[in-house]
Amino acid sequence: MTAAVLPAPTAATATRPGEVDNRATYVSFGLAYVLGHGATAVSTGASPLVTLPNWLPTALLGLGLAAGTVYSTLAALRAQRGVGKADVFSARLLGLSWIVGFSALFFAITGLTSTVDAPGLSTMLWPAGSGLVVGLLYLAEGSVRRNVLHYGLGVWLTLVSAMSFAFGTPGLFWILAVAGGGGYAVATVLEHRRLSH
Repeated sequence: MTAAVLPAPTAATATRPGEVDNRATYVSFGLAYVLGHGATAVSTGASPLVTLPNWLPTALLGLGLAAGTVYSTLAALRAQRGVGKADVFSARLLGLSWIVGFSALFFAITGLTSTVDAPGLSTMLWPAGSGLVVGLLYLAEGSVRRNVLHYGLGVWLTLVSAMSFAFGTPGLFWILAVAGGGGYAVATVLEHRRLSH
């Protein structure tokens, strides 16, 4: 989906052992936010701007998230080459953290929606909760990899996702699409600069 527009890492951009080029990941997740959450934002609410098939926003979000997941997995595997055992162990623990984080989110949302009588609660909890978990995991990855840009994106996503709850629907989707997707766009540009220095 995004491979055609992204340059492959060159020797100049990936010379340090354990270095990760996150551009493809950022673009994929950014497109998922802008297109997926954006499509939901324009097609829901009391007076939607456009009428879209119910499956389309979910499909756009899912495609972007799937591509981003593949790219981030490939980047993590590349990061393990040429590094010490302690760094590989840290990377594996980070990988497990993604599974733990999203499993915990699943149990929390399932528990809340089964005990609280609030129709549409899961519609808010899944997108904002996912962004919150991703942001927190980016904080951890940025710390372990000593990547200030990745850490900064984690800060942004964590705060944007948490604040989006205050806007209900469709406002939550507008916030995630514009501020979340915008954060990924800025990170993509800054990642290019980071790797070229």
